[in-house]
Amino acid sequence: MESSTVFMVPVLSPPTPEPDSDSFVPIPVALPRNPALRQQYLASLLHSLSPAELLFVSTTIAPLLKRDFISDLPTELALMVLACIDEPRTLARAGRVSRRWKDMVADEAIWRGMCIRSGFNSREPRTALNRHRVESRDDEPLEEMEQFASFPMDPPQQWLAAKKRKAKAPMVSPPPSPSHSPFSYYLHFKQSYSTMMNWRHGGTLLRAHRMAPTPPPPSTGGALNSIDVITSVALDHDWVVVGLANSRIHVFSSRTGVLARTLVGHDAGVWGVCLVGRGGAWVGERLPPPPGGVDNVPPMWRTPLGLDLPIDDDDLNNNTPPPFPGKRSSPCSASDGWGQPNSLVVSGGCDKVLRVWDVRSGAPIHVLSGHTSTIRCLKMLHNRPIAITGSRDSTLRVWDVQKGRMIRVMAGHTGSVRCLDVCGGRAVSGSYDATCRVWDVDSGECVFVLRGHFHQIYSVAFDGVRIASGGLDTTVRVWDALSGHCLALLQGHTALVCQLQLSPSSPSSPSPNSSSSPSHASSPNSPSPQENPSPILVTGGSDGRVITFSLATYTALHRIAAHDSSVTSLQFDSRWLVTAGNDGRVRLWDVGTGGYVRELSEGGESVWKVCFGGEGRADSYSVDKANRSRDGHGHDGGGDVIAIMCKRAGKSVMEIWSFRPQDVGRAG
Repeated sequence: MESSTVFMVPVLSPPTPEPDSDSFVPIPVALPRNPALRQQYLASLLHSLSPAELLFVSTTIAPLLKRDFISDLPTELALMVLACIDEPRTLARAGRVSRRWKDMVADEAIWRGMCIRSGFNSREPRTALNRHRVESRDDEPLEEMEQFASFPMDPPQQWLAAKKRKAKAPMVSPPPSPSHSPFSYYLHFKQSYSTMMNWRHGGTLLRAHRMAPTPPPPSTGGALNSIDVITSVALDHDWVVVGLANSRIHVFSSRTGVLARTLVGHDAGVWGVCLVGRGGAWVGERLPPPPGGVDNVPPMWRTPLGLDLPIDDDDLNNNTPPPFPGKRSSPCSASDGWGQPNSLVVSGGCDKVLRVWDVRSGAPIHVLSGHTSTIRCLKMLHNRPIAITGSRDSTLRVWDVQKGRMIRVMAGHTGSVRCLDVCGGRAVSGSYDATCRVWDVDSGECVFVLRGHFHQIYSVAFDGVRIASGGLDTTVRVWDALSGHCLALLQGHTALVCQLQLSPSSPSSPSPNSSSSPSHASSPNSPSPQENPSPILVTGGSDGRVITFSLATYTALHRIAAHDSSVTSLQFDSRWLVTAGNDGRVRLWDVGTGGYVRELSEGGESVWKVCFGGEGRADSYSVDKANRSRDGHGHDGGGDVIAIMCKRAGKSVMEIWSFRPQDVGRAG
């Protein structure tokens, strides 16, 4: 065995540095060539150093051992490493390490994966919709013009509004056209993530409109008047439409909350409103011409209604229905247009007539008569000018709101038609006769009669594949829309079930084996469409409970004691569940866990309606994507606008909140 040997290495005398020099000059050292002897020499040297000298060695060696592994790795491997980061804050901090890291983190594939993992819909933007929104600033309402909201916009008022709008516009060059700007997944994620965090922690109140109580008529002896109650609401990325029991309809801007129009014309309370967005394109079968082949639409309304749009021969002869099951109705009571340049409002109520309004001018276009009692419910089909109404006269009626005529009457119920929902070319109605009926809108045929409830039905939901119904018997029934069979009886409520919403049962595109038309798929033996692996049903009752059911197992996922009184409104998307109650509270819940998040507004005496949507929602799609992407299969952190209709201190209050990052930042 060799004895330990101490090597004495001659060291050259270093040059004496200048007195003002701080630079470190390396000393040439002769080390043995044998690796083992080198390590033995270094170990002996370190053992002979003092703690202060060891600290100096450590601080000198540490920077020499650092490696920029992201820069040293091949680009493909570096991107794979960065793509494994799940926390967006970590990824953002990594982009601040160096320029090289910043360039790597800016790769679009990384942020596309982050959008998918975070549940943000990573579809590319709809350039047609973006271009439409840039042009839509021309009719953005002005705050100083609110005093004229009750009057139709005649040419002098339009000139005055345009002049004021031009004076307020900043004197800068117009922004570049969105159609030429590339889509950025990073910017999309940033917007969506900020919106989501605003839902959880922030939000800004755009406007709060308070209505003075209407004086009660003498016949009531000064009793509380109920005509100030807000009965219905509709919302899209441009407008918020509110119907009241005092026969008026208010239209607000969903971007600023400013009152744009007050639609005056109904003789009694308004019970239902629908908002038809401008643009879009006709989808499905064309309507038959009116008797005599000539419509009676005044020339001034032909362009706003889209009657002057050119029709190609291919479009005229193409009656192919949209892919099954069609596009479901929006929980915001908004529908896609058929190409008309103006947004429209369709309303009905206690005066038994259906009215069609032009939002831009606030003027009435059509007054359609036919029902013999109150219109209790109202729906519009997407991309077609077809409205369906249900009435206390026990009938449903189908209307052509473009040409202003009734198409057909759908009779069969023996009690008041209380609720209605549509999907594609089919409608489902619920009645006080304790039955639901499935209708073919284009033929007027009653396809199925759904019997099983023992008392009046107050709510229905329909996604093209399943039907959910709830009523006074405290139960919820789920039906197969293709066969009419009852699939499940869901229990858990102890009072009236008055609120229902379904997530889509089918995927964003139809099954290759499924028929393209419901009429061909109505047989129990026919192949059923592929299903969403986790569809849910959310119900709200007069007992204050909100229950989330799985439609895969028909079991309760979450039982939430949401309110101290009746649940008056609920709506959910893939991330959030918003509920409102007669206890005056609006609460936000996590739809995945059922956990409470926060209160969304100041408490009051009662809350009548809540509706959220806007640009961040996946409710509005271009026509070519109408049946490939539907709400519930993609979102952008939640809708960016919520409308809350409540009562505080004896006054009806209409609040419009924004969760857009730019609005929250401006308010802060």
